[in-house]
Amino acid sequence: MATTIMDRAAQMFPELTPAQIERIASIGERREVRVGEILFDVGDQNTRFFVVLSGAVEILRSTGDSEAPVTVHHPGQFTGEINMLSARRSLVRARVSADGTVVAVDRDALRTLVQRDPELSELLMRAFILRRLALMGELARDTVLIGSRHSGATQTIREFLSRNGQPFVYQDVETDPSVQALLDRFQIGVDEVPVLICQGGHVLKNPSIETLSSVIGLTGDLKTEDVHDVIIVGAGPAGLAAAVYGASEGMEVLVLESTAPGGQAGTSSRIENYLGFPTGISGQALSGRALTQAEKFGAEVSIGRTVVRLDCDSRPYRLHLSDGQVLRTRAIVIATGAKYRKLDLASLPRFEGAGVYYSATYLESQGCSGEEAAIVGGANSAGQAAVFLSGFATRVHVLVRGPGIAESMSRYLIQRIENTPNVVLRTRTQIEELEGESGLEKVRWRHVDSGETETHNIRNLFVMTGADPNTSWLHGCLVLDEKRFVKTGADLLPEDLASAHWPLPRRPYLMETSIPAVFCVGDARSTSVKRVASAVGEGSICIQLVHRALAEL
Repeated sequence: MATTIMDRAAQMFPELTPAQIERIASIGERREVRVGEILFDVGDQNTRFFVVLSGAVEILRSTGDSEAPVTVHHPGQFTGEINMLSARRSLVRARVSADGTVVAVDRDALRTLVQRDPELSELLMRAFILRRLALMGELARDTVLIGSRHSGATQTIREFLSRNGQPFVYQDVETDPSVQALLDRFQIGVDEVPVLICQGGHVLKNPSIETLSSVIGLTGDLKTEDVHDVIIVGAGPAGLAAAVYGASEGMEVLVLESTAPGGQAGTSSRIENYLGFPTGISGQALSGRALTQAEKFGAEVSIGRTVVRLDCDSRPYRLHLSDGQVLRTRAIVIATGAKYRKLDLASLPRFEGAGVYYSATYLESQGCSGEEAAIVGGANSAGQAAVFLSGFATRVHVLVRGPGIAESMSRYLIQRIENTPNVVLRTRTQIEELEGESGLEKVRWRHVDSGETETHNIRNLFVMTGADPNTSWLHGCLVLDEKRFVKTGADLLPEDLASAHWPLPRRPYLMETSIPAVFCVGDARSTSVKRVASAVGEGSICIQLVHRALAEL
C-alpha cells in the first residue's frame, strides 16, 4: 500500500527533466518572481501554466478568512490541474514562497504542447487528472449546498454539481441539526432553500442552472462575433465523440451543453458492454474522460448553454440561446439526445426530484439504503439500475408493462437480475398512484391481467421508460419523423427533400439532415441504434462528412 501511495504522489507531482523543461520553455515566457506574488487566485479563469525553474510556489486553498496548504512546487515541478485545458475557474491560489524564476505558458500554447508532445502529454494529463480528483475531496467543504430531500430543485442542483465534478458538501434541513446555525449565520430562511454557499461566503438562493454554471465557471465567455467551423449541440457520447475527432483534426469546435456532459448515458451506474472496459465503467466516468479528451485537443465546451432555436434560413447558420445570445457557424452537429418519457399520473410533478428520479447514480442510491425501491422500465438502463440499486435497497421491484424483458434487455443483465435475490421482476404491471405529503411515501401498482392492486411503502421510484427526442427547438426547420426524431441520409425521402427545398444536386450524406452541413447523431436521430457505442461511432464518423460538406460551401 505504501508503494502505491508513493507512486501516486510521484504521478501527481512529477519532476520534469532538463530536456522536458527546455521543450516547455521554448513556447513560454521566462520571468522572475518574488515572495508573495500571486500567480493565479481562486476563481480566476484561463490561468497560465507555470514551471518552477528556481525558488518555490505554494498552492493554497481558501478556507473563509484563512488559507490551508495543498502543496509546494519546487524546481522542476509545475502548477495546474485539469481546469488548465478548460474555462473552469481555479479552485486554488498559487503564491510564490521563495524568490526565483518560472516559465509561464498560456492555455492555447499548453493545449498545443499536449497535442504534439506525446511524452509530456502523458505526464501532464495524468498529473492534472489526479490533482483534480484529490482537490475534489479537499475542497468539498468549501462549498455547501443546503436543501431538502423533498425538494426537486435541491435534487437538480445536487445532480448538476455531481455530474460536473464540482466539489461540495450537502446538508439537509430535515436531518442535519447543524444546519440551523449555518442558516442563521447567513440570514437564510428555511423556505429559501435550496441555497448554495460558495467560497468567500457568496450565497446563491435557489439558483437556475444557467446562473449556477456561470458562477462556478463552467459556462465560459462566448465570442458572438466569430463564425465557428462547427457547433455541436449536446455533450452526450455522440457529441463528445464528434468534438474529439473534430478538434483533433484542426476544426474550431464549440460544444454547447444545457446541463452536464454524458447525456442519458452519463446517468448510468455502470456500462458493462462498452468495448474496452471488461469490468465496466460508470457513465459519469466515461463522459468525464471524453470531456477531458475533447478539451485536450482544443474543443471549447460551454456548460449551462441551452439552444432554443435554429435559424436555418441564414448562412452562416444562427443558433439562438436561452440567454439571448446568437452564435454563427458554418456547420452544426445535433446531438441533443432523448429523455425518458414520464408516467401519465397527475401526481407525478409533485414528486419529481422528491422521490421520483430519472437516473440511478450513487447520488440517488443514498436515499435507498435500507428501504425498498421500484424501477419502471424493461430496457438496459432499467436493468443496470436494478443491479446497482440492489446493493443499497432491501428490495428492488422492476415493473414492466409487457410479458417479459427478453426482447428489450441484454442477456447478461437478465441473468444478473435472475441471480440477484432482492430484485423482483413484475411483468404486466403498471403504476396507478403515487402518494405522499412533502415527498414520495407510497406507490400503488396494478397487475394488468388480474386487476389486483398492491400498495408498497416506497420512497424512491426510478422511471426508465421509452424516450422522446430533445428536438422541440428544431420544429419548422428540419424534417422530423412521426415521433419527432430527426430524419437523416437515406431516411429522407424525395418528397421530404422537396418540401425542405434541398438545394444541392447530391442527396444528403449519411447523418446529414434536410439542410446541408447540418448533421444529427445519437439518440435524437431517427432509426439510430440506442447504444453508447453506436452514438460514439456516429459522432466520430460524422466529422468526416462535415469536412466534405464544408468543402462544398
